[in-house]
Amino acid sequence: MNETITITGNVATQPEHKLTPGGVSITTFRIASGQRRYDRQTGGWVDGPTNWYSVSTFRSLADHAYDSLHKGDRVILTGRLKVREWETSVRKGTTVEIDAEAIGHDLLWGVSRFEKRGPSASSGRTDTNAPTEGTVDTWAAPGVADDVDAEWPTVAVPADSPEGGTLELATAETPF
Repeated sequence: MNETITITGNVATQPEHKLTPGGVSITTFRIASGQRRYDRQTGGWVDGPTNWYSVSTFRSLADHAYDSLHKGDRVILTGRLKVREWETSVRKGTTVEIDAEAIGHDLLWGVSRFEKRGPSASSGRTDTNAPTEGTVDTWAAPGVADDVDAEWPTVAVPADSPEGGTLELATAETPF
C-alpha cells in the first residue's frame, strides 16, 4: 500500500534529525492520531482508539520540521502511507509509516508564526516572488476580478530583522 493520506494528531516523540552520507537531511518522529465522537447515550464526548504513525521527512522539509516541531505539538500532515509487515524470531507485527510531503501546526488548537527561510544551499532555489527587505507588498487575490474590493493581508518584511526575511502578516482593513 502506498496511498496519500492527510491526518491530524500530536507529535508523540521529540523529532530526530540525521544526515545521510550523501548530505540529505532526514527528520523522523512519531505521531499519535485519535478521534473523538459524540456519544448520544451518555451525552458526552468519548475518545476512540489512537493510531500511531512513524513519520519521515526529507531535505528542506526535514530541516524545517526539526526547527519547528516539538513533542506535544498538534499538527496536520499529508504524505504517502506505507504499511509494512515485519517479523523477528521473537515477534511479528505491522508498522505504519508516512513519508511526509507537507506539515503544519493545527491552528484549531493554537497560533503559529510563519518564518520564511532563505534559499536552500542544497537546492540552489531562489524565490523571485518574495518581497525584498524593507518593503511592504499588498496584492489582490489570484483570479479575483478587478471590480472586487477584497484584498489579502499586507505582508511586511522588517528592514531591521535579524533574520533578514521574516514575514509578518498585518491585519487587512478589508475582510475577505
